[in-house]
Amino acid sequence: MEKKYMETELFCIHCEDDTLHQITYINDVITKVECEECHNIIELRVNVMQEFYKESYQRIASKPARMTNEYRDDLSHFLFSLPIRVITKPYRIVKDLKGSREIIRDYQSTHHKDYG
Repeated sequence: MEKKYMETELFCIHCEDDTLHQITYINDVITKVECEECHNIIELRVNVMQEFYKESYQRIASKPARMTNEYRDDLSHFLFSLPIRVITKPYRIVKDLKGSREIIRDYQSTHHKDYG
């Protein structure tokens, strides 16, 4: 799970002008838009657990095709990197889960529990 920020110029109904806004995403879903001038915030409720499960499913379901493409593109590199990837995979999974858990906990602490 990934939390991203983007700045863009939007029309602010409170400032009544085009101002910089910070847009917050969880994965590719907008969760918050904040005007950087007046700090008016628009928050969108997202079921973060559903986003987490959807992302996990997509990663698992697409793994065979991704591995097939890797060995078709460069078999020697694939075979060389496979043992290292197998050894480091548990660490990478724990790191991803920890990051996702932090994003979910942060989101849930500022939103209602029934939405994720």
